[in-house]
Amino acid sequence: MPESIPASLIIETLKSVFREARSARAAESEAGPQPGHLGWIMSVPDTHQRTVLAALEKEPSIRVLTCATEDEANAIAAGLYIGDEPCVAMIQHAGLYASVNTLRGVAIDGRVPIFYMIGLLHRESDRDPSESRHSMVRYCEPLLDTFGVPHARLEGPEDLHLIGEYYRLSRKRQGPAAVLIGLETI
Repeated sequence: MPESIPASLIIETLKSVFREARSARAAESEAGPQPGHLGWIMSVPDTHQRTVLAALEKEPSIRVLTCATEDEANAIAAGLYIGDEPCVAMIQHAGLYASVNTLRGVAIDGRVPIFYMIGLLHRESDRDPSESRHSMVRYCEPLLDTFGVPHARLEGPEDLHLIGEYYRLSRKRQGPAAVLIGLETI
């Protein structure tokens, strides 16, 4: 049975992932001085992950950029990747559908490792997403499968390690990877 994940645990996990990414980059090259922040969150207003986004606004070590569309978030994430800045795109499943062409063109064909945290708004806690009454929830994983995007579900605090695993996977494969946030964060 899925359970909500506290925003504080997600933020600590993101900070750890960003620290690791910065350390790996520094070990690969003679990087100059490190910036005063760990990484970036590209967000499109998301009610499913609103507690995380609200808490991130108070977190000085992570920069949050609110984007107008998921297409914009994808393009900015690509630019940050080119500039060696770790980032995560936090969107809802509706935004995934809206940005399929950018997902394909930038992250897949362009081989840009964009890591997504996708909220499954209206996910029912008593059923598997594939059996949801809501088509947006039901078709999210099949859409990712169609495009060959590796993904996993965050079903509770014990799954937080998947954030780091799928972030690293996106870098390793030079393409998109995602975790799906099953229930609203708390």
